[in-house]
Amino acid sequence: MSDALPDRLSTDPDSPFYDAALLERGIGIRFKGQEKTNVEEYCISEGWIRVAAGTARDRSGKQLTLKLKGPVEPYLKDET
Repeated sequence: MSDALPDRLSTDPDSPFYDAALLERGIGIRFKGQEKTNVEEYCISEGWIRVAAGTARDRSGKQLTLKLKGPVEPYLKDET
């Protein structure tokens, strides 16, 4: 598997941007220079991440998320 990370990746299996094989390898996210561990989805080109909004859930039981904008730096955890 190549070490190139996609522009957009999601942890939600219902999302078209979900990639189980890549997520199993372990993805780390640096957002505005800080390590984030609760990222649900990211987009490098648009410069945003989605993080969980506490314990709030929507009608279908999925976690509510907040979109935060800023520089996104994903990396593979097995490289470091």
